[in-house]
Amino acid sequence: MPWSAEELRERVGQRLGDAATAIRVELGDTLVEVPGARIVEVMRGLRDDEALDFQMLVDLTAVDRSALARGGDAPRFEIVYQLFSLEKRHRLRVKAAVASEPPEIDSVVSVWPAANWMEREVWDLYGIRIAGHPDLRRILLCEEFEGHPLRKDFPKRGLQPSSAAGEGD
Repeated sequence: MPWSAEELRERVGQRLGDAATAIRVELGDTLVEVPGARIVEVMRGLRDDEALDFQMLVDLTAVDRSALARGGDAPRFEIVYQLFSLEKRHRLRVKAAVASEPPEIDSVVSVWPAANWMEREVWDLYGIRIAGHPDLRRILLCEEFEGHPLRKDFPKRGLQPSSAAGEGD
């Protein structure tokens, strides 16, 4: 039987110690916030801890929190990782803050190879550089595309290069 969200919160808090800047339960889900600079260490610990046993990276995406809307020194971006333990049947959401300039975080491909394409998608659509990624290049947009369309400051309208050869002929 999986742990309750509160039990998981307590165990993750014990495992991460000061690497967790916040840990809470929201709507029945356990959520932990960590500094982006410690993401590889945190992820490796969550995977290798036998009691937690998070062997699966289910999803990885980014959020543009737009520092202008939030004000202050709050980081503009965060990377969100969804983890799952096949054996223990529990889930965990990990959020890592990413600075605005330059937006960059270390790759977790060395921990979970499945992160490869998801990290490329984050780079392509948000422009967050994934340091140490083995093949960081566009995955959805053509190489000539300018900008990163999921950023809140990306213009709503504008002409972009077409990847379709002979379009309009």
